[in-house]
Amino acid sequence: MWRQHTARQVAKFGAATAATAGVAYAGYAYYQRKTGRTPTVASLYPQSLINYADPLQTPTPPGKRPHAFWTPPKRQDMINDLKGLQRDGTDTKTASEKEFDLLVIGGGATGAGCTLDAATRGLKVAMVERDDFAAGTSSKSTKLVHGGVRYLQKAIMGLDYEQWKMVREALHERKTFLNIAPYLSHELPILLPVYTWWQLPYFWIGCKMYDLLAGKQGISTSYIMGRGKTLESFPMLRSEGLVGSLVYFDGQHNDARMNAALAVTAAAHGAVVANHVEVTSLIKGPNEEGKEVVKGAMLRDNETGEEWSVRAKGVINATGPFSDAILKMDEPQMADIVAPSSGVHLVLPSYFSPKNMGMLDPATTDGRVVFFLPWEGGVVAGTTDTLCNVEADPKPSEKEIEWILSEIRRFLSPDVKIRRGDVLSAWSGIRPLVRDPKAQNTKDLVRNHMIHTSDSGLITIAGGKWTTYREMAKETIDQAIDAFKLQPLRDCQTESLVQNFGVDLEVAKHLSHNYGDRAWAVCAMADRTSEQYPSVRYAVQYEYALSAVDVIARRLRLAFLDAQAARDSLPKVIDIMAGELHWDDKRKKAEHRKALEYLTTMGLPDSILDEPANVASDKKGYLNIKTTGDLNFLDAASYYRRGVFSAEEIGAFLSAFAEFDVHGDGHIEVKDIKPLFDSIKVPLPQGDIDEYLRAANVDYSSPANTIEFEQIFDVLGQIKEAINSKGRAPTGELKLNQIPTHRSGGGV
Repeated sequence: MWRQHTARQVAKFGAATAATAGVAYAGYAYYQRKTGRTPTVASLYPQSLINYADPLQTPTPPGKRPHAFWTPPKRQDMINDLKGLQRDGTDTKTASEKEFDLLVIGGGATGAGCTLDAATRGLKVAMVERDDFAAGTSSKSTKLVHGGVRYLQKAIMGLDYEQWKMVREALHERKTFLNIAPYLSHELPILLPVYTWWQLPYFWIGCKMYDLLAGKQGISTSYIMGRGKTLESFPMLRSEGLVGSLVYFDGQHNDARMNAALAVTAAAHGAVVANHVEVTSLIKGPNEEGKEVVKGAMLRDNETGEEWSVRAKGVINATGPFSDAILKMDEPQMADIVAPSSGVHLVLPSYFSPKNMGMLDPATTDGRVVFFLPWEGGVVAGTTDTLCNVEADPKPSEKEIEWILSEIRRFLSPDVKIRRGDVLSAWSGIRPLVRDPKAQNTKDLVRNHMIHTSDSGLITIAGGKWTTYREMAKETIDQAIDAFKLQPLRDCQTESLVQNFGVDLEVAKHLSHNYGDRAWAVCAMADRTSEQYPSVRYAVQYEYALSAVDVIARRLRLAFLDAQAARDSLPKVIDIMAGELHWDDKRKKAEHRKALEYLTTMGLPDSILDEPANVASDKKGYLNIKTTGDLNFLDAASYYRRGVFSAEEIGAFLSAFAEFDVHGDGHIEVKDIKPLFDSIKVPLPQGDIDEYLRAANVDYSSPANTIEFEQIFDVLGQIKEAINSKGRAPTGELKLNQIPTHRSGGGV
């Protein structure tokens, strides 16, 4: 299997869109038979989306045509609402009309969940986020919707009722989560490999208790598999000593897209939501009893730099790892409540795992667990759990990446070689473990989530996990209603807030999986614009994407799936966004720079920051074969690429290798390595070859020793990765970095 990193990879989104539009058109040919009219684009998409008249004058049968969609307000409309102005910018509202019931700070899962809960109860609510929706922890999860099978084990072994209750509540929320947005979440079977006989009944009992604890809110039930069926289902698994496996079910979702859906759905229910708007300070004033309380905040639009104040009866701090920063605006002397922990994840190519089954290694070398899960066409592996500092875009360390890779190698077959170069992206998310400031022992961490109300009335919700975001939001809004004496029109609605959608999965598999019923809007854009990137335009117009990072990281998820492909797509993405948002060249260059800086937190090296801002979108990510059949190692030397080769390059190299394979047994002598590399013009500075041979475990102590093709290929991959990572020195002399075994490039 060979992988080429080019901008064409991102075009699959556009290709899927265009194909979907065609299939959808054909699917509605029934209308021609029914009415004698030829179905047109206007007959397929709502007027509210495409902005021109629908020629159909009579209604079509229910369920046969998508309903008319609500269109989100423009961002400027939201900004005017936050300023207390009318949508047209006029200042005619009264003081009471300008005041919100609630101001939610933070646009992650918890903040968006609180905003949606409040809006559906009929409260007047606003939410601001200094970066983008899900810019932090909420986009960097394990992508699971789960009760926590490992927590259940701890609850049983430690006779811990609180942990038992936490798992039970999470299992209830798991089912609700899967019902709320079926196009963004689904059940996923997860395999537990068993290598000792006594563990088989042990794991079986644990999985059955997990099923039973869910009760009526259960999903598919666990089952046992023998050795043969296990290897058939997961052929990459290490077979030596394998007894069988247990398969249990949890949920999986697209976290950042779910977050965006919550924010936009809240707006549909009347909430004011604005990303890239930062709280710079809290506003306080006396209440009816003369007590100094929080009454709003000073805001700054990070797009324009403009500042203004917003008034609210209550303020909710839902900023996750950054909770302490808002708390200190309220009480500067308050001790930190967040104990941040870093969780690193990797994404590998899809061929390392079955398409529809994940795996859990319950016994790593240090007692943690590692998930190995198919997700969005890749494989997510993780996670670590280490103390860290709070920062906006933390970088995964090479030590953490190597630990995950080493654990993966332990449970996969020795024939499956996972190299550092196979890592498509890597990210670090900060889990906000919290301490209750009102607890007797403030050093103890809260098991689940915590809701804290300060003396001045600031409500802080922190901790928890994606699975329980809805329950956390419900509890927070319940507390806010009591604390601020609010008058909701109705009780909590979010448990039954199911979004119905009319796009058949067979018609729009990719689009419906990411956009639900609004996939039709993307199709309409593809038809109108005849372009291959309609998702970018959609993200700007309908999902409040304001930066290139918003798009590649949290709307398309490309930075998470393949950081290099995201980098290749930047010029095209920025061009489209520039047209939508009226960016000048200065802003386009700034967006390019910020996007590259972000991609260094997703596994790409800092050296990419040296690239010019006008890199062409069609740069080749692989090395081109010359007409002579040579491998040109210098074509991409100034651009970062992994040590990956095209099929043509491998064919050319095999031909060259055959010339030195005098015995025809797939081996050449060590003394022939240098002549072989000279024949295909591989640049090798004096003395560096030994480092690469050692990394490939080649015994080069004697010139007569032999080396097989696969070892040579590993060396070649390392050299290529080194060249493309480091480029040329200022003097023009080629510099090769020394890559140890764990960094050897692969892709085959």
